[in-house]
Amino acid sequence: MSLILKQILSWIIFVPVIGMFLLLFLEREKVRAIRVVSLLIMVLDFALSVWMYLNFDGSSPDFQFIQRLNWIPGWNIHYQVGIDGISLLLVMLTTLLGPVVILSSWAAVKDRVKEYYIFLLLLQTGMLGAFLSLDMILFYVFWELMLVPMYFLIGIWGGPRRIYAAIKFFLFTMVGSVLMLIAILWLYFYTASFDYVMISNFLSSNQLKEVFQLYLFGAFAIAFAIKVPMFPLHTWLPDAHVEAPTAGSVILAAVLLKMGTYGFLRFAIPFFPNAVAQLGPLFYTLAVIGIIYGALVSMVQEDIKKLVAYSSVSHLGFVILGLFALTVTSMQGALIQMINHGLSTGALFLLVGILYERAHKRQISDFGGIAKVMPVYSAFFLIVALSSIGLPGLNGFVGEFLILVGTYISGNPYSKLAAALAGTGVILAAVYLLWMYQRVFFGPLRKEENKSLKDLNAREIIYLTIILVFIVWIGVHPNTFLQKSEASINQVVSQVAGKRKLADAGRKDRLAGLKNRLPAGGDFSEQGDR
Repeated sequence: MSLILKQILSWIIFVPVIGMFLLLFLEREKVRAIRVVSLLIMVLDFALSVWMYLNFDGSSPDFQFIQRLNWIPGWNIHYQVGIDGISLLLVMLTTLLGPVVILSSWAAVKDRVKEYYIFLLLLQTGMLGAFLSLDMILFYVFWELMLVPMYFLIGIWGGPRRIYAAIKFFLFTMVGSVLMLIAILWLYFYTASFDYVMISNFLSSNQLKEVFQLYLFGAFAIAFAIKVPMFPLHTWLPDAHVEAPTAGSVILAAVLLKMGTYGFLRFAIPFFPNAVAQLGPLFYTLAVIGIIYGALVSMVQEDIKKLVAYSSVSHLGFVILGLFALTVTSMQGALIQMINHGLSTGALFLLVGILYERAHKRQISDFGGIAKVMPVYSAFFLIVALSSIGLPGLNGFVGEFLILVGTYISGNPYSKLAAALAGTGVILAAVYLLWMYQRVFFGPLRKEENKSLKDLNAREIIYLTIILVFIVWIGVHPNTFLQKSEASINQVVSQVAGKRKLADAGRKDRLAGLKNRLPAGGDFSEQGDR
C-alpha cells in the first residue's frame, strides 16, 4: 500500500487511460458495458484522489508525493509530478466531476457511445496531468493533450454550429499555447532546467531584467487569459459552451477554464512579480470590466445555456481580481472560488442539459410555470442559482467575500475602487439569474407541450445531490478546504513579496551607484564637457 501511495499521482493521472484501453476491447453494441466500465473507472479515480487527500499534509507548503523519472535526458526533461495545496483542490474537483459527467451522459448520448467515453477518459487524464506536472514540458504536453478530446467532443456531439465552435476553440487556445511554449524555452535557456521548483528557486535569487519579465509574463498571461477566458479574449467561450454536449459544457466550465487561473497562480505571478506589479492595474481593470460586462450580457440572453456561459466571464473576473490583489485572503478566495464556480456553474449546465433532453429547446420564452410539473428539478435549480449568486450559507458567498475583502485591504492604490465596482457584480448576478428563474419556473404554464415534462429521475437526483453536498459543505464549513491550501498560498504571497523586495533593493543600489558617479550637485553638463 505504501508503494502505491508513493506513486498515487501517476495512478490518478493514468487510471482513465487504462479505462480508455479497456473500452477499446469492448464491442460498440455493448453500450451498457461501455457506460458501466467508464463509470467504474471514474469512481476508482475519485477514490484514489480521496485517499491521497486524506494522506496530504496541509500544514506543509512543499510539494508532496513527488515522482521523478528520466524522460528525455539529453534535454533534461523529466516525467515529474507532485501536488501542493493549490493543485490539491483542483484535482479533487476534477475527479469528483468525472463520475458526474459519465452519469449525466447515460441517456443523452446514443450515437458513437464508445468513442464518446474514450474521449471523456482521455480528457480526464489531460486535465489531471496539467494540474500535477512539475516539469514545464510535461505540463505543456498535458495542456495541449486536453485540446484534442475537447475538440472532438464539441465537433462530433455538439449542436448545429459545432464545427465552427470547435475550430474557434482550438485556434484561440493554440495561439496562446505557442506563445507559452516560446516563454518556456526561453526560461530553459536562461535557467538550464524545465523543473518548476528549480526555475522558481533560480528566479528568486537571480532577478530577471524588468523588460524580460514583461515579455515573458505577457507570453504566459496571453495563454492563460485566453483559457480563463478574460475580457476581451472571451469570444470563443459562448460558442463552445452553447454547441458542446452537456458533459462537454460541464468539463469546460468546471475544469478547463480553471487551467487559465491555475496557470496565473502557479506560473505567471510567482515567476514574474515585477511585471505583475507593473501590470496589476491593467488586470484589475480587465477583471472589473469582465465582472460587469459578463453580468450585463448574461442579463439580455434569451438562451438559458448562453446565459450561464456568459456568467462564467463574470465569475472568473472575481478570480482574476483576487489573484492580482496579492493578499493571502484574496488568493485563498480566488482558489476556493475556482472550486465554487466549478461546482455551481457545472451544476447549472447539468440542469440546463436535463431540461434540453426533455423539451429539446433552451429559449427562456419557450418556458414558464414549469415548477408546477417539475417541482424537484425546480428546487435543485433554485439552490444552485442561489449558490452562483453568492447567498450566505452556500459556497459562492465564501469565495466572493474573501476576494472582495482581500482586494479591499490590498496595498494597491486602485484596490478599494476595484473592490467596490466588483461588488456590483454580485447584485447583477442576482438580477440575471433570478429574473431567468422567475420567467422559466413561475407564472402560468403557457405551453401545452411543457405539461408533459418529467421531473428528475433517480440517476439525475444522485449526481446533482453529490454536487449539492459540496455546495452546502463549502458554504457552511469552508475551513475544511481552506486549511489544505493555506500554507501553499502563504508561500506564494511571501515569494512574490520577497522577489519584489529583492528587485527594489537592487534598483536602489543601482541608483545609488549612478548617483555616486555623478559630479556634486548632479551637474550633467560638466561631465558631458569632460
